[in-house]
Amino acid sequence: MDKEISEWVSEFNEEALFADGFEDAFVGVIERFGQDPIAVYDREKCIAILMEQFDDDNDEERDLYEEAEDYFGYNVIGSWVGEGTPAFITRYEKE
Repeated sequence: MDKEISEWVSEFNEEALFADGFEDAFVGVIERFGQDPIAVYDREKCIAILMEQFDDDNDEERDLYEEAEDYFGYNVIGSWVGEGTPAFITRYEKE
């Protein structure tokens, strides 16, 4: 994790955890009533990062988005590591 980001987040919650490898998708912290602030990441940027990692053979028939989305859902969203587990935001975009 980027040291600058981790130091900034620790000002809100020293126990907050991070999603390794997704520094470029980091958005900030999210605060909720009765719960400690946690790190939050942009879901679509996380998937784009994974797509770049998966694109190693230039196979045009592969659906990299689907692969990255499946991986993200199972291995990232599906990984609960305690109260400091980060959150992922899906941004609303007006059409």
